[in-house]
Amino acid sequence: MDTERRRAVADLLQGRRGELAATAVRAVRAEVPAYRRLDGEQIRDVAAISSWTLSRVTDAWARGDRLTEQDLARFRAIGAARAEDGRPVAAVLRAYRVGAGAAVDAVAQVCGDRLTAGDMAALARTVLHAIDDLSEAISGGHASARERLAADPGRALRDLVDDLVDGRHSSAGALADRGRELGVDLPAEPLLLVAEAAGPGAPLGRTALAELAADLAGPGAGPLATLRGRRAVLLLRADGRPGAAEAARARGLRGCAVRLDSPAGAADGYRLASHALDAAPEHAFADRAVLADADAHLLALLRARPGADPAAVARTALGALTEPDNRHLLDGLAAFLSTGSATAAAGLLHLHPQTLRYRLRRASELTGRDPRTPWDRLVLDVARHLVPQRAGG
Repeated sequence: MDTERRRAVADLLQGRRGELAATAVRAVRAEVPAYRRLDGEQIRDVAAISSWTLSRVTDAWARGDRLTEQDLARFRAIGAARAEDGRPVAAVLRAYRVGAGAAVDAVAQVCGDRLTAGDMAALARTVLHAIDDLSEAISGGHASARERLAADPGRALRDLVDDLVDGRHSSAGALADRGRELGVDLPAEPLLLVAEAAGPGAPLGRTALAELAADLAGPGAGPLATLRGRRAVLLLRADGRPGAAEAARARGLRGCAVRLDSPAGAADGYRLASHALDAAPEHAFADRAVLADADAHLLALLRARPGADPAAVARTALGALTEPDNRHLLDGLAAFLSTGSATAAAGLLHLHPQTLRYRLRRASELTGRDPRTPWDRLVLDVARHLVPQRAGG
């Protein structure tokens, strides 16, 4: 065996492993149905694992050896992760076989003129041994994870929320797979609630989390929930805001609930809601236990957090008031905020004071905010200045 030649070729392949891994991924997606619907983060994950696998196999070939125990430990972890994602182990193993075949063909095209027939035969043997070893490792990790999920479904559900909050799932396909595996149906546009003890008492524990989740359970299964330090994090249905506010108040909690476009947005939602709890003044909770999207977006804007969105403040605080049919209500609210009294606002708009008061009541009904209270006044006042100006106005 010419170890020096094989090491030189292995080093060359290391430099081109991204290209070779992409070839393997294309072959897998073409031939393995379970991988055709992967997208976004899932595809990047598959490509990264393919690149790492190619690196480890070519290293084993250059050494004239097999995969190391450390390599196999990682493959066991990969098998466990695929079990949690709900990807069938048979599809996973077939993907490795298909990818290996495509990679060997690509190696022959890239480096065939540098290798002898003996080198190529040795590479084929190394690949076969690697497929055998990693298949056993992946199957073992997959089976162990399935047993754990079956034995402790509560832990598995908490792990799912932790993964969402940590941003480890940004693909709808991965979430759908994992939801099916765990037997849960994630809301398409969930409400994410972050809650904590309102006073200086002890942080929330597992029992308090379970009780809060039970309070918020609707028809069927309850919300997905986990603990993050001293705070509870729950994924609720989109219509769960009133129940969240009632449960938090009854249990001496305060929180922030933000609407997500999809479960995959939980990481951004968690950061937004957590920052709101960190930054909100005490009087923001004077007449509410749970802050809403507008409060969170306003606090992000006032603290100049990266990604703060002025348009989101106006949209979430004013809602239907920005619709053309309701602009007279917004004008009435703006006049009240500018003058400080209904009488003065009515004079400014040449309205009867009762008409102005009616418009204020309707504005409060539509926004859920009372412009006479300090915090709501601030939210509404900032928001109305962020509404895009009408043409000609």
